[in-house]
Amino acid sequence: MENVIVVDSLTQDYGHGRGVFDVSFSVKRGEVFGFLGPNGAGKSTTIRHIMGFSRPQKGEIKVFGLETFKNYYKILDKIGYLPGEIALPEGLTGWEFIKMMWSLRKVENRERLDYLLDMFKLDPSIETKKMSLGDKRKLAIITAFMHDPEVLILDEPTSGLDPVMQQTFIDFVKDEKKRGKTILLSSHIFNEVEATCDRIAIIKDGRIVSEFDTSYITHNENKNFRVEFKDVKDFEKFIANMPKLRKNAVNIKKISVRDSDKDNLTAIVAANDKDINSLVDILSQYSVKSFTQVKFTLEDYFMQFYKEDKNFGGAF
Repeated sequence: MENVIVVDSLTQDYGHGRGVFDVSFSVKRGEVFGFLGPNGAGKSTTIRHIMGFSRPQKGEIKVFGLETFKNYYKILDKIGYLPGEIALPEGLTGWEFIKMMWSLRKVENRERLDYLLDMFKLDPSIETKKMSLGDKRKLAIITAFMHDPEVLILDEPTSGLDPVMQQTFIDFVKDEKKRGKTILLSSHIFNEVEATCDRIAIIKDGRIVSEFDTSYITHNENKNFRVEFKDVKDFEKFIANMPKLRKNAVNIKKISVRDSDKDNLTAIVAANDKDINSLVDILSQYSVKSFTQVKFTLEDYFMQFYKEDKNFGGAF
């Protein structure tokens, strides 16, 4: 499929480790691409360059084959952009802001507008300064997409929305995907990304640290199991024996103890689908109270890159 968005070696160094560094990825036509990372990781900086608002120090960004900084005025009509921070003009009602955006875009699609107003349950007769944060976000969503653009650029789109509206937005993204839209979704909300995206890139400290198909998470052959033992003797024996078995038995090289809790007599054991029978054979030699699979999530995978980051706490 054709690449609609191409980010090639984007670098914007603001000093002191801030910025983005050699960021590269592409988004294909009709694809939902997730851009996942905590606040300050470089998501919004990358998006501002994709929109053509900033000139990169290094690298090239193209949308529809056009370099964005030089041609932003040629691509904006085909893009629906939802910024992470919403700043609406005061002194206008929602209706007046909508009409202003219609005038700027030179596109008036009342049927599409009514559809979005109904979907997001917004009363546009209220003045923008009196709107709640959630209603301001809804108005921004509606005005960004009421001209039915080909490409959606979404930067933390559900910030400020209540859980019901967050799910509504997820459903909206799924519907737009079915209509063939190309979507870049920047977020730090795991379920939002996992529910909508075909591919995902994780960004840390301004650098892409992983890019993968979402199916890697949902159909991963490497599983984790929670094993609870009946007595402390067998628990300790299992923990002590596993390293020896891994060293001496070829067929269980991919079975390992990832974590253990002596107080609760439990162990988290990692194993590939192909090795589960071998794991069951091993456990049959011990008094096991329960054996259950631990679901592998996008958050589990993400935290592998951030678990040793001392400055990470509270970023989500």
